[in-house]
Amino acid sequence: MTVTGTSEWYGTFREGKGTLSTTTTDTLKGTPYTFASRFEGAPGAIPEELLATGHAGCFNHALANISGQNNLTVESVTTAVELSMGTDDHGPAITKIHVTTTARIPGASQEKFQEIAEGARAWCAFSKALSVDITLDATLAG
Repeated sequence: MTVTGTSEWYGTFREGKGTLSTTTTDTLKGTPYTFASRFEGAPGAIPEELLATGHAGCFNHALANISGQNNLTVESVTTAVELSMGTDDHGPAITKIHVTTTARIPGASQEKFQEIAEGARAWCAFSKALSVDITLDATLAG
C-alpha cells in the first residue's frame, strides 16, 4: 500500500503561504498553513502536528497488535505524541518526540504492559520511518 500527501507553497519562507492535502483519503484538502501557523501560533495547519497525530495513531495500533500477539486484548488506549521543535544549522528541526500513553488491557501485568508499550514505541511504522533513508526526485520547472 502506498499513501500520498501533497503540499503547495507560494512565496518566501516567512511571508509565503501554502496548503496541505491528503490525496489518498481526502482527510485534508487544501488546508492552509503559513510560517505564522507553524511557529507563532497563528490559525492554520502545522505539518509537524500531523506527524505527531499520525504517530499517536500508529502507536495505538501497534500496541493493540503486540497485545494480541501476547494473547491480550486492548480495551482502550489513549496516546499523545509531543513533538518538540527547535532549530539546527539548517533551520527548523524536530528535536524530540515524547509519547505518553494510558491503556486498559485486562490481564496485563505492569511489567508486560511496559514491554508491550516499549515494543509499540520502537516498532510502530512512524517510529521506524523516522530513521529510514529518504529518497528524492527533484525537477526544476521553468
